[in-house]
Amino acid sequence: MALVYDNDNVFAKILRGEIPSYKVYEDDIALAFLDIMPRIDGHTLVIPKFPARTFLDADADKLGQLIKRVQKVARAVKNSLGAEGLTLLQSNESAGGQVIFHLHFHLLPRWEGVELKPAGSQMEAPEALQKIQTKIAAALK
Repeated sequence: MALVYDNDNVFAKILRGEIPSYKVYEDDIALAFLDIMPRIDGHTLVIPKFPARTFLDADADKLGQLIKRVQKVARAVKNSLGAEGLTLLQSNESAGGQVIFHLHFHLLPRWEGVELKPAGSQMEAPEALQKIQTKIAAALK
């Protein structure tokens, strides 16, 4: 049974401007913004502007365009924050760990010896998010 895309999910609301976000990149295909409950400093989300519940039901041609943006933003996240590595995370459906049912990619900059916080564990201060947003956005200009 195919599950239906919900136009009222939080990411759809962000795309429509109904919920604010800390944008670092936007074009006609994708929007990238900081996670407000980051697992690590610089935790960035990249979402498509087209409706897709999961990676598995996304249009393959559109997905190809989206992954180019994911890579572009990932490079900017890693380089602008001086990260030693990067974890790319993408989950599908509840059993796969997906919480928001709009296709999205997590970009997690990584440093040796720095552990990830548990998902959804703590809201980050707006000042800290703005500082990181400025660094990543500048690297994408």
